[in-house]
Amino acid sequence: MQKILVLEDDRALAMGIEYALQAEGYEVLCAFDLQEARNMLGKEENKPLSLLLLDVCLPDGTGYELCDEVRKSGNQVPIIFLTAMSEEVSIVRGLETGADDYVAKPFRLKELLSRIRANIRRYEMTHSEVLADDKLVIAFGNYRFLPDEYRLFAGEEQVECTLSELRLLKELVNHAEMVLSREQLLQRLFDTEEAFVEDNTLSVYMKRLRSRLGEEAGRIETVRGVGYRFHL
Repeated sequence: MQKILVLEDDRALAMGIEYALQAEGYEVLCAFDLQEARNMLGKEENKPLSLLLLDVCLPDGTGYELCDEVRKSGNQVPIIFLTAMSEEVSIVRGLETGADDYVAKPFRLKELLSRIRANIRRYEMTHSEVLADDKLVIAFGNYRFLPDEYRLFAGEEQVECTLSELRLLKELVNHAEMVLSREQLLQRLFDTEEAFVEDNTLSVYMKRLRSRLGEEAGRIETVRGVGYRFHL
């Protein structure tokens, strides 16, 4: 059974989300503050979670702190932030911290469930075991990218990236030297049912990917007014 951690200090909202998720067949852990969530994550180390659903403002800190801690530990579990509709800065900061997605409050349960299903499905598909012996490797500069395994290496060291960043890199290298419009990238990166994705989400993912590539970031060319092109 897929397990989701919900970190939300509004108990009524948290209970409503818990009920909706349980009705969909998920096992749910609810935490109402940052420390409680940390304790739950510690207890679940041997039982991986399928997704984290994090509120931004908490009594003892922020959801950004937990997201940052999870990513620094090397855990790439999908993370979705719940954020107020008007807090664009919160959205960008959450994505830059390493979150995969966000849902703006107030939200429809149908929208939330759709985003949860899509993020878990993408994560499971890209982290399934690769059985083929001959693995596709794309090399550029000091980097090696294994698109079928969604792994990026700088020299011999694996670069910690979120799934969203690796999916974006895969689209770019699969269409190297071609210009991909922002609309094309959004359509290919997100399921058609995800009609809630905003254009600035792609900008944040692109910024994060470039930071992962360091000196090789210049391989991603911005074609003004059109989109992006990757140079191998």
